[in-house]
Amino acid sequence: MSSLSVIVHQMRLEAPEIVSLELRPVAGGPELPPASAGAHIDLHLAPGLVRSYSLVYPGQAGVYTVAVLKDRASRGGSRQVHEQLRVGQRLQISAPRNHFALHEDAPSSVLVAGGIGITPIYAMLQRLAELGRPARLIYAARSAREAAYVPEIQALLARSPQLSVHWHWDDEQGGPPDLQALLAGTPASAHLYACGPAPLLQAYESACATLGLQQVHLERFAALAPAPSGDLSDGQACTVELRKSGKTVQVPAQANLLDTLLAAGCSLSFSCHEGLCGACETRVLEGEVEHRDSILTAEEQRANKSLMPCVSRPRSARLVLDA
Repeated sequence: MSSLSVIVHQMRLEAPEIVSLELRPVAGGPELPPASAGAHIDLHLAPGLVRSYSLVYPGQAGVYTVAVLKDRASRGGSRQVHEQLRVGQRLQISAPRNHFALHEDAPSSVLVAGGIGITPIYAMLQRLAELGRPARLIYAARSAREAAYVPEIQALLARSPQLSVHWHWDDEQGGPPDLQALLAGTPASAHLYACGPAPLLQAYESACATLGLQQVHLERFAALAPAPSGDLSDGQACTVELRKSGKTVQVPAQANLLDTLLAAGCSLSFSCHEGLCGACETRVLEGEVEHRDSILTAEEQRANKSLMPCVSRPRSARLVLDA
């Protein structure tokens, strides 16, 4: 799996427990490829410790910036960034991937951010400002003090009259935002985007369904459930043909698809093993899939054009992949 070498050029405290990293190419190394709003990269923080983070300023040429919350339930990634990473340190990162792309031609957009979920949402807001497109931001956090990029967003709105914002601080309002009330009146033609903790995303999906809003997008920073590789008793054995490499692999009923393909010598990219980052996404040419990822929308899963083999399984006895 190819990676890029970068140097941690700057670290900055954006809010209590949120630090941003400015990453630049190593001296003499290749330029960083361009990225679009909503994209994320993988940081290889230590052997076996790879975490995905959204790009905050995707239009910034030659530089990647990510922001990392020190998670109270950290499994090692955010703690490594906050406690071990230092300016001048060299890191390996992935090229940008985008499963949360902005529809730039939408007549209007609504952006919903919860806590550290502001990172891809702020990137989208910047792009919409650049394009002169109307957009409304709903930014919720436990308190104003804990919210990152508030001054930057205020400055952006001051020079972009087509943008508006609704700030919601739980400690001042006595609880989470009423998204159904806040989204009421949204035109059917609008595209909506949300990123944040699971309760906010559940409220967002429920509100959009109740209001009949169809063009709904979201990004999770935690999988819907633990990777189902430990519960494959309902799977079936399958023959998997890899069209490009010419390999045919037998996948036992209770085996993880990605692990089985890698053990057979297949060359596939991967990162999170949770169906969350999209690194292992592979096109499906034939066969049916039981999708268990947290990336593809229900419509995309029904279309059956790709799968995340780290968590998803064959539903048919034969599967042909473009790999």
